[in-house]
Amino acid sequence: MKIRYFFILPILLLSGCTQTQESDPSARERTAMQTIPVQRDTLNDLLRHRIETAGIPARLAIRGELIHASVMLPLFYERRLYVPAWCGVNGPLPYVDDFVQAVREADLEGLTAADYHLERIEAALKTVRRNPSTGKSFNPRQLVDLDLLLTDAFLIYGSHLLAGKVNPETIDAEWFANRRDRDLVKVLQNALDSNRIDQSLKRLHPPQAGYERLRSALARYREIAANGGWTTVPEGPKLQRGDRGVRVAALRDRLAGAGDLEPAEDDTQESGFFDEVLKQALKKFQRRHGLDADGVVGPNTLSNLNTPVEERLRQVKLNMERWRWLPHDLGRRHVVVNIANFELDLVETGETVLNMRVMVGKDYRRTPVFSDRMTYLVFCPYWHVPHNIAVRDLLPLIRRDPGYFEKQNMRVFQGWGAEFEALDPAGIDWSAMSARNFPVRLRQDPGPGNALGRVKFMFPNRFNVYLHDTSSRELFDKTERAFSSGCIRIEKPLELAEHVLRGDPRWTRAHIENILEKWKELTVRLPEPLPVHLLYWTAWANRDGSINFRRDIYGRDKRLEAALLEEPPFIVFLTDTELSPDKEPFYSAEKDSK
Repeated sequence: MKIRYFFILPILLLSGCTQTQESDPSARERTAMQTIPVQRDTLNDLLRHRIETAGIPARLAIRGELIHASVMLPLFYERRLYVPAWCGVNGPLPYVDDFVQAVREADLEGLTAADYHLERIEAALKTVRRNPSTGKSFNPRQLVDLDLLLTDAFLIYGSHLLAGKVNPETIDAEWFANRRDRDLVKVLQNALDSNRIDQSLKRLHPPQAGYERLRSALARYREIAANGGWTTVPEGPKLQRGDRGVRVAALRDRLAGAGDLEPAEDDTQESGFFDEVLKQALKKFQRRHGLDADGVVGPNTLSNLNTPVEERLRQVKLNMERWRWLPHDLGRRHVVVNIANFELDLVETGETVLNMRVMVGKDYRRTPVFSDRMTYLVFCPYWHVPHNIAVRDLLPLIRRDPGYFEKQNMRVFQGWGAEFEALDPAGIDWSAMSARNFPVRLRQDPGPGNALGRVKFMFPNRFNVYLHDTSSRELFDKTERAFSSGCIRIEKPLELAEHVLRGDPRWTRAHIENILEKWKELTVRLPEPLPVHLLYWTAWANRDGSINFRRDIYGRDKRLEAALLEEPPFIVFLTDTELSPDKEPFYSAEKDSK
């Protein structure tokens, strides 16, 4: 069952001829209410009237607080035959408090409780519960207001847990990861039927261990922040083993505060002395932050040491949001590329069985984020040079070096498909060529200098991005490796080929190496498709609890943070089958024990 997501701006919903319906009765609404017979003036009738007069999508507000689930909420009540979900004739039902407590704890998920009507709900609860204590009966209108607020809060909070607070494609056109599918209207009804509100919300969390580890990291770093943060290391020259002074003592405190340095076993250790133990703790810190692990405090290391804990908290919350954008099932066996960490992992049943360094796109040719399936690989591939690379990168080199084509084992063609003609590059006036006038295509033949190396791994996608070997292997020694034109260059192509072809006994390592010696292009289909996830993690936690941070090389964190700070939009979040008007309601009055 496929879920469709629409994030509709409030201004679009408020621009129609029908005004947003407020809970305070206008003259028009009071007149309409007078037409309802007294014997029908029940919670059900009042709730039905509020929803049916709110328009499509519903335009509702509770004392100025907008109802955001403008399609899910009416659908939910329609299926219940407009029986209130959270309130009965005797007031709020017991599980209301369980849900309110769950909303109060939204910050544990890196979300904001205020986005889910918490203040308005708590005020409404206080009001309706005060009425019986003062001898007044429950006000039906107040109970309906409370019911609508609670339902909207569950649906919106649930949608944020399930698929993220923001739509990744609206903030970053380069993010196309698959989102998770669930029917939240049914989730809510099942939660009410089972009286397990909190557990139902928890089941909407991303199921991967990586999310739970980040969740724990968030709590840990919040505790550090609540205790005043960590020690700042004063500015100054580099620090290394053998140094002494107050800056070394500050470094020791800083590393101990984040867990990189274990407490001293005795009191004889000199806090102001840079010993081997401190050096190893510093190297651990450097590895966690993607720095050169040389055990020396230079400018980059000092900058990371003095990054406030609040900034690290921000990174953790942003990457928890990214987890919510991913598919529910990454695949029993799958490839993960962390673009910001320049690494690839081949994972089988939760364990990394192959890890390697990678190169990703330059800042102006960013590697996109998406999930797809690898279906084949190509040994000894030709490199069909993309047009933009040909005119931007290669054309200036061709103009400067008449022997460029021979040196690079490259050829020139005119035409495409079966109708093409090989041209002599010496007979072409390259000075007359430009981005708008480039009627030829370039192809590099297989060989030791081929830009794609010995093998490329294909998961056909709209970006024409794939994994491949490279002839520029010296660049893997760099700490930050944003050198490619968008594709991912991998460090261990033969090991990966051996793994992905493991289901076919013919493809042993010896057979692969024999094929490569011929330098002849050969396409091989994988025994079974392999999920590939190109991701962008700037914060993650390892199994041992150590928390890693990386530089935001593409500036994606800033855009995501800005989107998370915006007010929740009106949301339509339902399935195709839920739109069917002739479907049986899942709520029956006979089941109601209220």
